[in-house]
Amino acid sequence: MLQGMTIALSQNGAFDEQLYRSLRAALIESAPKSLTPSFVRTCRDKGALLDHLLNVASGAGSWRDRRAYIYDNFRPLLDHLETPEGAPSDNAISEVLASFDPEGVHRAWQKALTRRHEDPEGAVTAARTLVETVCKRILDEAGEAYGDDDLPKLYGKTARVLNLSPSQHTEEAFRSILGGCYTVVQTLGTLRNRIGDAHGQGRNPVRPAPRHAALAVNLAGTMATFLVETWQSRPLTGG
Repeated sequence: MLQGMTIALSQNGAFDEQLYRSLRAALIESAPKSLTPSFVRTCRDKGALLDHLLNVASGAGSWRDRRAYIYDNFRPLLDHLETPEGAPSDNAISEVLASFDPEGVHRAWQKALTRRHEDPEGAVTAARTLVETVCKRILDEAGEAYGDDDLPKLYGKTARVLNLSPSQHTEEAFRSILGGCYTVVQTLGTLRNRIGDAHGQGRNPVRPAPRHAALAVNLAGTMATFLVETWQSRPLTGG
């Protein structure tokens, strides 16, 4: 209903401001912040919403472009609500990744989520892309170069920056856990090459089932969250 009202307003149609305020309040109270369209959270009344649609939305001069903008912004939330197979950890991961990089990392996570059940091959590829994006984003902020490094090398550099490399620890338990993290990342890259949709396959292709895609996406989300939270918790130096 909220999406429909917003589209109607963008096309100079009827708009019940009192109903909009009620729906907006209910959505903000109950829906994950990372999945709620940003303009719904910031536009508290008809005037603010209309101003946003006319002046901020890409292609505001065209009704078709306004509709596309609204659909794109509501899609992550609607996909989430319409997918009962969502894991309990999805929201927690979304919150962390959105707080770190909403346009790059969080978008990669949303792409992996939406493909998890309907497009297993695409989900496996998106899972690998998520971890790659997180590593590059952290290395960028740390001022570290990476060039055309593959995923294992990217992760290795990121792990060293975050003091997560097994060689940086002497406690055997930590070394074992961190070594397992490296294995997970390496396996995500291998899965993407063998059963993802990034490469063509021969006469007898291997097709992942939704459960395989869910495993890859959930592992990628967990690793991405671990890396981001480690980066955000690092001690800051300087003035």
